[in-house]
Amino acid sequence: MAKQANQKLKLLLLRDILRRETDEQHPITLEQMRELLAAQGVSAERKSLYDDLEQLRLLGEDVVTVRDRSVRYYIGQREFDLPQLRLLVDAVQSSKFITRRKSEQLIRQLEGLTSRHMAGQLQRQVLVSGRIKNMNESIYYNVDSLQAAIADNRQVEFRYFDWGADKKQHLRREGAAYTVSPWALTWDDENYYLIAYEEASDSIRHYRVDRMLRITVIHQPRQGEALFRQQDMAVYSRKTFGMFGGEAQVVTLRCADRMAGVVLDRFGQETTLFPQEDGHFTVRVPVAVSPQFFAWVTGLDNEVHITAPAAVVEEYRQYLASILQTMDEVTT
Repeated sequence: MAKQANQKLKLLLLRDILRRETDEQHPITLEQMRELLAAQGVSAERKSLYDDLEQLRLLGEDVVTVRDRSVRYYIGQREFDLPQLRLLVDAVQSSKFITRRKSEQLIRQLEGLTSRHMAGQLQRQVLVSGRIKNMNESIYYNVDSLQAAIADNRQVEFRYFDWGADKKQHLRREGAAYTVSPWALTWDDENYYLIAYEEASDSIRHYRVDRMLRITVIHQPRQGEALFRQQDMAVYSRKTFGMFGGEAQVVTLRCADRMAGVVLDRFGQETTLFPQEDGHFTVRVPVAVSPQFFAWVTGLDNEVHITAPAAVVEEYRQYLASILQTMDEVTT
């Protein structure tokens, strides 16, 4: 009876065999198919396999026939080809917000989208990566809860923490709950952020998802739609360096010509550059003026200078002076 029951599954089992065992470099014969089916308790005749392969083609499987020394078969076009899977694997592996354990689970699932032979190449790609991973396992479920709240048009409550020098979590607001209206999730500077409206400050705020604890979807409908719709999230991310807030201002930068790629990468290809005659260009860009923005300018090795507005230029001078003063204090 068991063998008869398995016969009813023959087409599904054959599909799984072809997907797991075959690719362009590893086609198999009808006899090999029969042996692999027999190992799962299913007998098959050659004629019936011809019919089964045709049925799979009708169902949308790209079953390719190779005729050389023998007739062999393999699955050609799949949902993802190997270069696409490599990109997805690298994205998962390089994402700090996905823990190592979850990364391994996701990569195993991605391996199931190609043959076992190709999956081996994906595994070797993983082994060469030694990137820092987030230790907060709950982020995987935080993202799911936040997406559910956005889909259901609901507010959320959560606790928010910072890491201390003791390597322990320290709750902000002495552990009091944050209540916000979630509107979007964005991936910026290798971290996942929630973009939300906070009624208390009547403003758009962002929160590191891996630092959110005990997220609860509450029944109150979201607020702040009009304010959120005024925001271009791509512009918001570009101007908010490292997602550290600051007063949003239009700042003029004077840059060496070789910095054009750096500026366009940071602020977008639609940014207008104004060429000068001395090997420089100027650009006016919206930024959230913060220590992180000043650090970005400083890190460009005297190739980018802030020239306006005057208040930001003075704030940058004070930023640099405070660094020098602190260095003098700690080294004397």
